[in-house]
Amino acid sequence: MKRYQLRIDGQSVDPAGAAWLESQNPYTGESWAEIPRSDERDVDRAVQAAHRALTQGPWAEMSASQRGMLLHRLGDLIARDAAKLAATEVRDNGKLLAEMLGQLNYIPQWYYYFGGLADKIQGTTLPLDKKGYFAFTRNEPLGVVAAITPWNSPLMLASWKIAPALAAGCTVVVKPSEFTSASTLEFAELFDEAGFPPGVFNVVTGFGGEVGTPLVEHPLVRKISFTGSDSTGRVINEKAARNFKHTAMELGGKSPNIVFADADIDQAVFGAISGIFAATGQTCIAGSRLLVQDSIYDTVVEKLLDVARTARMGDPMDAATQVGPVTTPPQFSKVLEYIAVAREEGATLLLGGERGDAPECGNGWFVQPTIFGDVRNDMRIAQEEVFGPVLSIIRFKDEDEAVAIANDVRFGLAAAVWTSDIGRALRMTERLQAGTVWINTYRAVSFMAPFGGYKDSGLGRENGIDAIREYLQTKCVWINSGAVAGNPFVMR
Repeated sequence: MKRYQLRIDGQSVDPAGAAWLESQNPYTGESWAEIPRSDERDVDRAVQAAHRALTQGPWAEMSASQRGMLLHRLGDLIARDAAKLAATEVRDNGKLLAEMLGQLNYIPQWYYYFGGLADKIQGTTLPLDKKGYFAFTRNEPLGVVAAITPWNSPLMLASWKIAPALAAGCTVVVKPSEFTSASTLEFAELFDEAGFPPGVFNVVTGFGGEVGTPLVEHPLVRKISFTGSDSTGRVINEKAARNFKHTAMELGGKSPNIVFADADIDQAVFGAISGIFAATGQTCIAGSRLLVQDSIYDTVVEKLLDVARTARMGDPMDAATQVGPVTTPPQFSKVLEYIAVAREEGATLLLGGERGDAPECGNGWFVQPTIFGDVRNDMRIAQEEVFGPVLSIIRFKDEDEAVAIANDVRFGLAAAVWTSDIGRALRMTERLQAGTVWINTYRAVSFMAPFGGYKDSGLGRENGIDAIREYLQTKCVWINSGAVAGNPFVMR
């Protein structure tokens, strides 16, 4: 098996405790790599290195334009190594090679975009009501950033944090999921080749309690950017608040995919399939609740089943495979438990509901594409994030009821509306409580478009100009022109 090392201060190093974790291939169930099991000593080394790079040396003296050039060079290297990094992610998380390669080919755009944005962040000259004074603002980096990333799309979601943080002038310590750390460790090696000074980018790996907690609590960390479950995000946010640290949280979702009777039904069915079964449902924006208007309910369900029955499970490296395995054993068990809960609550199982046992599934952690009908919105299957290939179909009568059902959940990450009525589309975008609303499409994202959630789906925004502001703080500078004098004990 391949044994990886940590990446700290521009060097590949063994963990302080000389311990490693085995990483398993979700398709074969076999261990294929060893990942460093870090502890608080490794975290301190990484944060100290990031703080040194932030406060002294070439990164601290570098202009914003120079930072942008390094980010652009990094984007070129990612493009060069996209196939290699994508293959590593497939071995680690079991997603389809087509999806991971698509992500890796797109990821360079984040570094080009934020590299170009690095020297476009401007301060402001302020008009004042006090003669004799001049004032302006500066935007300065927050400091050392802790980026804690999930297992479903490791490098894509890490890049949503890394690119704007570095463009803003911050330094970064990444803690990837213990289940999928390999691609992040390989990615870290590109920073030296791109010309980044030591300590600007660091990676520590291991369990949340042993690595994540000391990283969040480290006194030199000023910003925590986290993607993961809302329960973990709540704990991180509480810990960060004790020391007034900045946070950005991209958490769970239970997104409604709403189909009206005037929609293009074939297009909507395609969107529903891609919204839940692409990525094996392992995406925060999964359209796990399909809301269908009464008059077309039966038609939509029939077409949906016709397409879903043809889904081919198997080796994610095979181009013919459409549904890969669930990434981790705990998540595999969780998905099957939710299927059992849905049955107990009275939902009608229309398709799937079992472990994938076809010969092409091998020894992997497969769950059949599963569809439930007759779902009520108060059922757990409609309220809680499953994070697997499980779709709940809910009827609605009219626009008001669709909005009521869609918003009656504690999450608010995304939503979609399928309709040919532009007036309805615009009304729905105003009424839906979600950070992203798609009209006649699903799962579209861009480095240029802000992304984040309402309610329990998180805090802050990633991507677009909004993202770089998450890593900046504003300083106001006052200058006395020399014409102001008087009583020093009186505020002027």
